[in-house]
Amino acid sequence: MKIRHPHSPAPAAFTLIEIVITLTIIAILASGSIYLLKGQIDSAKDTRVGSDLQAIGLALQSYESRALRKPTTEQGLAALVEKPTIEPIPENYRSFMKELPKDPWGVPYKYRIPPQKSKDDYDIWSVGPDGADGTEDDIGNWKPVAK
Repeated sequence: MKIRHPHSPAPAAFTLIEIVITLTIIAILASGSIYLLKGQIDSAKDTRVGSDLQAIGLALQSYESRALRKPTTEQGLAALVEKPTIEPIPENYRSFMKELPKDPWGVPYKYRIPPQKSKDDYDIWSVGPDGADGTEDDIGNWKPVAK
């Protein structure tokens, strides 16, 4: 049996209260970090949509310079990847993209010519996070991407 001397220090240990307070502080800091990170992720998705819209726009300009017109709405953006089978079929066709990008939410971009919203001669847009077309969160070439 070990006898403790009256002047010897108590064994070092954390109390339950100290552990709970420490875990609470860590949880608060982690949730704040996640909240800030979520804003960065949303901003990154918006930036990616803007980049995709620019890339598709450049591919459409290249298609037009070769085929002397942009693809019709019926031909769609697929005309940038493979030769259209719907009239008017360009004589001088070549592919301008290896594959069509999807928006950050996994949905293909929409295309329409003539435009209904854009000052360009076509509309390209993402249906946004809600996945529904024609809603307020749609991101297209008719308005700047939110930052």
